[in-house]
Amino acid sequence: MTASDQQINDLLTQMTLEEKISLTIGQDMWSTHPVERLGLGSINMNDGPHGLRKPPENSSIGIVDALPATCFPTAAAVASTWDVDLARAIGAAIAQECLANNVQIVLGPGINLKRTPLGGRNFEYYSEDPVLASELGVAFVQAVQEHGVGTSLKHFACNNQEFERMTISAEVDQRTLRELYLLAFEQVVKRAQPWTIMAAYNKINGIYATEHKQLLSEILRDEWGFEGIVVSDWGAVNDKAAALSAGLDLEMPGPALNHVELLADLVRKETLSETVIDDAARRMLKIILRGLEQRQPAASYDQAAHHALARRAASESMVLLKNDGILPLRPVAGSRVAVIGNFAQKPRYQGAGSSEINATQVDTPLEALQAWLGEHTVEVTFASGYDHDGNTNEALLNEALAAAKDASVSLVLVGLPDAYETEGADRTHINMPAGHNQVLEAVAAVQPHTVAILINGSAVSIPWLGQVRAVLEAGLAGQAVGSALVDVLSGTVNPSGKLAETFPYDLVDTPAYLNYPGEAGVVRYGEGLFIGYRYYDVRKVKPLFPFGYGLSYTTFRYDQLALSASSIDDATPLTVSVTLTNTGDRAGKEVVQVYVKPTKSSYLRPVKELRAFAKVELAAGETKTIELSLAARDFSVYDQQRAAWRMEGGEYTILAGGCSDDLPLVADLTVNEDPRSARKVLTRMSSIKEFLDDPIGAELLQASAGAFIDGQSASTRAIFEPIPLAKFVNFGFFEPSQVDEIVAKVNQG
Repeated sequence: MTASDQQINDLLTQMTLEEKISLTIGQDMWSTHPVERLGLGSINMNDGPHGLRKPPENSSIGIVDALPATCFPTAAAVASTWDVDLARAIGAAIAQECLANNVQIVLGPGINLKRTPLGGRNFEYYSEDPVLASELGVAFVQAVQEHGVGTSLKHFACNNQEFERMTISAEVDQRTLRELYLLAFEQVVKRAQPWTIMAAYNKINGIYATEHKQLLSEILRDEWGFEGIVVSDWGAVNDKAAALSAGLDLEMPGPALNHVELLADLVRKETLSETVIDDAARRMLKIILRGLEQRQPAASYDQAAHHALARRAASESMVLLKNDGILPLRPVAGSRVAVIGNFAQKPRYQGAGSSEINATQVDTPLEALQAWLGEHTVEVTFASGYDHDGNTNEALLNEALAAAKDASVSLVLVGLPDAYETEGADRTHINMPAGHNQVLEAVAAVQPHTVAILINGSAVSIPWLGQVRAVLEAGLAGQAVGSALVDVLSGTVNPSGKLAETFPYDLVDTPAYLNYPGEAGVVRYGEGLFIGYRYYDVRKVKPLFPFGYGLSYTTFRYDQLALSASSIDDATPLTVSVTLTNTGDRAGKEVVQVYVKPTKSSYLRPVKELRAFAKVELAAGETKTIELSLAARDFSVYDQQRAAWRMEGGEYTILAGGCSDDLPLVADLTVNEDPRSARKVLTRMSSIKEFLDDPIGAELLQASAGAFIDGQSASTRAIFEPIPLAKFVNFGFFEPSQVDEIVAKVNQG
């Protein structure tokens, strides 16, 4: 027994029942309950995940009056970097700011998948793909916790919409749940062990996440080996006793009504086991003591260095969607550049809601552009074009047109205002405000050299794409948005961002279109496994911009794909080697993406799935060979009958390239499956055909009913083969005991 275990047990034995229960309920909005009688202090937890949001007082929500902190790019923007090391650097910086502000747990990262572009909180989540979300989430959590600050992985699980978020039931089958919506959580838990996991508001298959024993205990702890605590989203607990029994350790915020007295009464009446209280209290003590031990009262951080990191992250996150050669800009002395759009002067650089940061400073695009272009004696004219809400009028439009006509280049900033993307409300469409589109189209009509810059946290439609020379997706880039824009527009930074979500032409093209937002308190995940690029692949629907897409100021050539073996089994890892050359005249970074495609499957599967990636920097003319690893899970499906992962044997194709729809390198691979996992689990209600397809089943049926089976014509067999075996009891072919015996022998193998 370790010292901390002994300390925990000593504390527990000295605590009253009420004191143990108090540990499972917050003291206030942001801290745990102390037990002053025993010298146990409390720890603080505050919002993230793209910066620290700590209110001046623990009793306040603090959205409008939080203490200053570095506002890094949102998770959606960080995902567009595809840069694991950068996510790690951001995590380390946020941890330093937590230590300096006496915060023991930062509430992040958010790794829910983007099921629909309408999700109001999409900016706070990484991607539509669980592998990309996994890798970034693991890096962030590891970095934060290496510095002695805990994380809170959220929101567990299926928190994919804001519509009725506190009551909606996400109806999702187990295979889809495991292969998509739980996969990133699983990987972060197993590889990084976050101190806490935050249970979501919503229900999953009719059970609130805070009361979901399968998720919180059976999967999270028993199967994945989670060692931390489960905390509720703020206000998510509906039945405190049920939540504790299911595996939820901490209800936030507090104090929660008279829950201590109510729960103590339930224990004394033996309606609630005290063991449940003890288990939660023990886990709480472990985290509280860890947090108290890791405090650094004298900690500080370098604001300038963190701002520089925010700038680097922002510039790396920007995705060049279109460029006919106008970018990078080449300032000409004596010329004029028109900067148009209210976002240039009052940038939207983060999402709205609980993750809203009080930035230490903000680099506005207008000021940054004026400073850069002024150095080259280029005049900058500005016109707002539209107001804060995205509306325009004749005066604003005329001002924008006048500025554009007299310029050599127009830079137009458009996108989504605060009201379009916020916690608590989903979008109703994927369009930008009419005023934004109207201004941009009018400017492009009078100024042929127009560059559009998008400020948004999720996918948008772009009706004017053919009218502009370049489009730069800047996203919600954090407090250094202006200087980062200059870095990319000037070519100081070669754009290397890739889309972490698909941009559709129209909302009707999106996977969840027919199943969102649900009705009667239920939202069906009817698209199953086919979200994001998986849907566009199988439906052969061309998106506006595909997953993994992004241009550069240089060019890359994929030359060779080599596999470490031509066949593998579940004990043999596979190394994929990709040779990449920078064929341009400047240094640049490329994201090498590796996908796995089954040639044939007994399951309904996506055409291909991302399984590995790496961001690589190459000098002009340089060639590198990149090695990526694949394992058994990369070829596996979740077998719902066995409630287990199955590495399905057969032929696969490994594909590699720089975008999900541009994968020039291919190699064939044979996967050898353990024969035992390939056999179906048969039941009394399995069909005659399923038994005949099984070697043992066929032998048993042949022995007991071979004459009947062999004597039937093809048309008759087509009638009886789909009939369940048990139904043949009704026709007198078998006794019930014979059916049970056949089923048992088949499944024994």
